[in-house]
Amino acid sequence: MKIDLTDTTASKINKALVQGRRAIGTPAVGMVLTLVIVTDEENAYDSIKAAQDASREHPSRTLVVIKRHARTLRDRTHSRLDAEVRVGSEAGTGETVVLRTYGEVSDHADSVVLPLLLPDAPVVVWWPVEAPDNPAADPLGALAQRRITDLYAFERPLEVLQTRARNYAPGDTDLAWTRLTLWRSMLAAALDQARVEVTSAAVEAEPDNPSAELLARWLQARLGVTVDRVPSQGPFVTTVRLSTATGDIVVDRPAGPLATLTLPGQPSRTLALKVRPTSELIAEELRRLDADEMYAVALRGEPIKETV
Repeated sequence: MKIDLTDTTASKINKALVQGRRAIGTPAVGMVLTLVIVTDEENAYDSIKAAQDASREHPSRTLVVIKRHARTLRDRTHSRLDAEVRVGSEAGTGETVVLRTYGEVSDHADSVVLPLLLPDAPVVVWWPVEAPDNPAADPLGALAQRRITDLYAFERPLEVLQTRARNYAPGDTDLAWTRLTLWRSMLAAALDQARVEVTSAAVEAEPDNPSAELLARWLQARLGVTVDRVPSQGPFVTTVRLSTATGDIVVDRPAGPLATLTLPGQPSRTLALKVRPTSELIAEELRRLDADEMYAVALRGEPIKETV
């Protein structure tokens, strides 16, 4: 069911949500969090689709904030909020509210979102495209326990990565880091099998790939060795090479969903290492809402200080 509201308020949107649930006979139970998506019109469809797919694992209320650019003087001076309320099959396993803001209300989107948050439930904010330099200090980001950005959305991701490192706050994470989960798991398993000391390492990837840089920093911090960045044709990360006294540990994925793992003194084996869709990345991030300490390690390239 879909309900369109023009020049509306948060109160009217809440009433429309209740009306929609009653119409389809679905109570407001079972939703575990509020996911706020801050995007533009161009990327809204793909973002909503990814959130709806992720909602099969994490039923949630999804609030999509689209800040419309002013085209006329009236648009700049006249504040307006339009909304599209989706429940039932139109919204996956939860509820979706698309909020389009005009004029001054765009500068205060947090005041629109705040009354629509699920009570006593965690809040996650996701910026699929350009995000603020300091997500935790952003008015919408300040409402959230978890803040998800994506370095792949920027033209110069490595410069933005440095900004993220300076402004990191517990609860921040990035999909460039989430894309490395399978790589990190495979490398950790390989080192458990080899039981050797790594003397140096190299990460091969397309130039300026943010995931490759995060992976190199993570290896450098965890292994205490120098990690070379080697350009390749891609796509994404193609090879990780860990040098040891007995030979190289190599994970190689030049293309496709399969990778080759080579350990010293053992035959090579083929393992699954696919490029996951955005919906799977978001679903993974929604499984944990505490601080991602390993992401902080990767951002800074240095170990977390031990506390007593």
